[in-house]
Formats: sequence, C-alpha cells, structure tokens
Amino acid sequence: MITALYLLALQGLIGAFDTLYYHEWKAKLPALGRRAAKELRLHAVRDLLYAILFVGLALFEWRGSWAIVLAAVLALEIVFTLWDFVVEVVVRKPLGDVYAGERVTHAVMGILYGAMLVFLLSTLGDWWMTTTALTESTVSPALKWFLLLMGVGVFLSGVRDTLASLELPGSSWPWRGST
Repeated sequence: MITALYLLALQGLIGAFDTLYYHEWKAKLPALGRRAAKELRLHAVRDLLYAILFVGLALFEWRGSWAIVLAAVLALEIVFTLWDFVVEVVVRKPLGDVYAGERVTHAVMGILYGAMLVFLLSTLGDWWMTTTALTESTVSPALKWFLLLMGVGVFLSGVRDTLASLELPGSSWPWRGST
C-alpha cells in the first residue's frame, strides 16, 4: 500500500507541473473561453476524482463495500482521462495541437497511474474481504499531509476549471479571456 501512495504522491507532483506549466502557462486554457470549455469541464471532473483519491487514501482505509466505491473512483478516472485525450486534441488544434512535452508528461502519468493501481489493487482486495467501514489510515504524518495538500490543490484547480468553463468574470485570471 505504501508504494501505491508514494506513486500517487509522485503522480500529484507531475500533475501539478502539467497543470501549471502546460494548461495554465503555455495553453492558457482558462482564457480560451468556450473553445476550451469541454476540456476544462473534463479536467474539473478528473480533479474532483483525484481530490477524492488524495484525501480519501490519506485519511482512510476503504474496507468492505467502500472498496467498491474506491474502485469505481479509480475506474471513472481512467474513463475521464481517455475522454480528455480525445477532447484535448480538438480543443488544442488552434494552438497547434497538444504540446510534445505535454504528451510525454501525460504518458508518464499514465504509466504511474497504472503502477499505482498494481500496488493498490491487492490492498483493495484485502479491504473488500473485511467489514464495511472507513477506518483511519496508518499513513505516516508527512505522507498524509502531502497527500492532503495535493488533494486541496487539485480540488481548487477543479473549481478554477469549472468557473473558467462557465466563463465567469475573473475566472481566466491572470490571462485575458478570448471571448
């Protein structure tokens, strides 16, 4: 389990880089208005799912039927990621496509997610065989706080993407909106 959590933490760091550098700085997605709304909404859903993973795995062991809920969150993240891969090609066409480095970053993140799943699935199977409860996690305090920080960060990123997809005033800050 601990290996899965360290892989998730690394995923969070690379995801933060991807968001700040590629989505915000290079593509300025929040400023693209309606053109990026689909991608921004997908990012917002994925951000919520990641927030659940970061916070949920930092604080709890998902025992019994809760293991199914966690498995559903993991599976939904895969579905929304694949959907995002398709949508971002269309959204980014006016920018010249998805940046090459961003594609590499996404590939690395996909590999990390798969590796994290490999280590997490055996624990999930063990949890499934126990009484249904969310019990306190035994994660070290440093890793717990790091995962919680990642969870808050990705949640706030999802809020920003949601607001930008709705083109609410100020949601494209510091970039100027295109519409």
